[in-house]
Amino acid sequence: MIEDKELRDLFKIESAEHIQHLEEGFLSLEKGSGSRELLEGSFREAHSLKGAARMLGLSDIEKIAHRMEDILGAAHKGTMTLTSDTVDRLYKGLDAVRRLVIEALTGEPSKVDISQVIQQLRTGSESEAQAAKSKEYASQSLRTKSDIPESPVPLNQSGSKEPEISVHQTDAIESEIDDFRIDTIRVDTNKLDELLTQAGELSVTRLRITHRLADIENIITQWEAISKKIAGNNTPPAGSPNDETRYAIYDIRHANLGSLLSSFRNVLNEDASRLDFITNELEESIGKIRLLPFATIFNLFPRMVRDIAKEKAKEVQLIIEGGETSADKRILEEMKDTLMHIVRNAVDHGIETPEEREQNNKPRTGTIILRAYRSPSHVVIEAIDDGRGLDIESIKRAAVKIKLISEEALSEMSPAQIHSLIFVSGISTSKFVSDISGRGIGLDVVRTNVERLKGTIHIESLPSRGLTLRILLPLTIATARVVIMAVNEVKYAVPVEYIRTICRINRKDVFSLEGRKAIVFDKQPVSVANLSDILISRYPGSPSRNPQGKVLSCIILSAGEDKLGLFVDEILDEQMIVLKPQSKILQRTKNISGSTILGTGEMCMILNPYDLIKSARKSEPFVSEEKPEKTVEIKKRVLVAEDSITVRTQMKRILESAEYDVTVAVDGLDAFDKLGRHSYDALVSDIMMPNMSGLTLTEKIRQDKKFREMPVILVTTLASDEDRKRGVEAGASAYIVKSSFDQRVLIDTLRRLI
Repeated sequence: MIEDKELRDLFKIESAEHIQHLEEGFLSLEKGSGSRELLEGSFREAHSLKGAARMLGLSDIEKIAHRMEDILGAAHKGTMTLTSDTVDRLYKGLDAVRRLVIEALTGEPSKVDISQVIQQLRTGSESEAQAAKSKEYASQSLRTKSDIPESPVPLNQSGSKEPEISVHQTDAIESEIDDFRIDTIRVDTNKLDELLTQAGELSVTRLRITHRLADIENIITQWEAISKKIAGNNTPPAGSPNDETRYAIYDIRHANLGSLLSSFRNVLNEDASRLDFITNELEESIGKIRLLPFATIFNLFPRMVRDIAKEKAKEVQLIIEGGETSADKRILEEMKDTLMHIVRNAVDHGIETPEEREQNNKPRTGTIILRAYRSPSHVVIEAIDDGRGLDIESIKRAAVKIKLISEEALSEMSPAQIHSLIFVSGISTSKFVSDISGRGIGLDVVRTNVERLKGTIHIESLPSRGLTLRILLPLTIATARVVIMAVNEVKYAVPVEYIRTICRINRKDVFSLEGRKAIVFDKQPVSVANLSDILISRYPGSPSRNPQGKVLSCIILSAGEDKLGLFVDEILDEQMIVLKPQSKILQRTKNISGSTILGTGEMCMILNPYDLIKSARKSEPFVSEEKPEKTVEIKKRVLVAEDSITVRTQMKRILESAEYDVTVAVDGLDAFDKLGRHSYDALVSDIMMPNMSGLTLTEKIRQDKKFREMPVILVTTLASDEDRKRGVEAGASAYIVKSSFDQRVLIDTLRRLI
């Protein structure tokens, strides 16, 4: 074990970098990319690792790195060919180095047989002379200006003295020393975490100062009102010099106090603005420091894919896209295991054997794509494979087998809902249990980790064509926008990304469904519950958990495919909050995901939507004491696609005045995305739009059988007969020209078509 802590920490970082680069190089070499630059790069990494190990007296690592160096040097000179078997032996050597590094860092025995590893790295055709030539190659072709001769009187091959370093060379070396500067430093990530926490505390202080500024404004307003009243009622009596003097002094003091208050307000306002600017800059700077590229974790998987594919007798290529996309380091830490389970499942479950793929007219080599990119509001990770996709019948059988759900309930579920069952613990479609899969716990870990990061995961599966898992994560996990509500005089918060809508529900519209409370939302029954019942929080003097008012405040939560309506006492505010690190006491508290401090200084618990939905399902059913007085009238839903905000707003007003439930899309691509996530009774679309035109949108949705009967009304400025013909050919149900637009025509057309 390395005794010096500083050297131990430095070697930990340096060795990890060399091992990672060597592994990447071996993968490329195995694929046949034996370019001169790649071989030189891998040779240099082995050479640097050997030098670092030698400096620290780690002779075993030095010996293995030296043998790798010999093999790579021979391949570079063309005296040896890197076969798959040779690369396998290089991998084994690298695995041995990895274990030896752990031994050097922790003192834990590696149990590596050095002689066996060295023997595996020897080639039958490579002689000692070749090894010597490789060493010569190392000293000549990769010599850098930082290499310093070990002997004070260097000798050349003939035994004579080497030429002395010239004056110009000495000047260059001295100049390099003079120009030396450290451009980067290594920082312990725990220190960054502490710094971010302190920045969060500063943000809370900023919020409190903002509230104090509002208090000062209120004091000055009251003071001005009192001053006017005093000024009107305190006229000094005539002919009394002493009284006149006293009132004059009073006026001066009165004026001075008002001036002091105004000055204090102005200074506090300036300080608050300055603090706001500094805090924002500090948080942004720390956030940037914590950003790391996705390549940090993506590069862990090529070797894993290669090994599993070889074990399963499959041919799989892994393509990485968007590795330069950056995210907070905690996101990368949490997503490592998540992506590992996804990729392992893709290789084991998704990709077929070469023979199966050929029978299905597919290339023998399966493809897995790991992709990362940023949207305006999320970090998006996609794992795509071109394998067999999800087998709905297998998922159903697995769900019934563990008694998760009945066959009757399964028959009423949509394909998307059935797909989501793969994230339930215990569900596995594998017929064979191995160390890779079959135990039904992998994808449950995926869902848990994504939920912990306040993210969502979506599934797209096509039988025999492949599977796409799309994970959406927040851009930052240090702050969040939440809706604050009150229940029994206690404040709680829910992240806005889980809130589908906030509405007022008439008590008579709540009905009983299978012994539970429910309402109609989005043309579907949605279970509802009192938040106070779920949290089981009762306080003396607090209002009743079942208020007698006719109208109830309701928050509709949406977590994946699940929805739940929560009745609360009051909706207070929507604001950006700083997420406080969760204490050990709350780490396993049900329904709570964290806490924050509001600007008023109050502590506020942040609720976990997934836990709330689970808790509501497990609660006891109730017997309804009242029934709806009338049948609920469900509005028809219309999607409007229009890129002009003015036209879009006007269209929305027209349709809402006609009692339609209207959703707007900013272009054809946005509309196509919304159609895939929600159901609509009709589509009203412009034609000339960016990203996707109305004609293309119409053609695409007509290709899907579930949209073939949905009315599509094109509202456009294109008025020629040829344009109308193209609209009809695309599949439009009606064509309205904007120049002769009459809102009654649009409404009448909709009523006729829906």
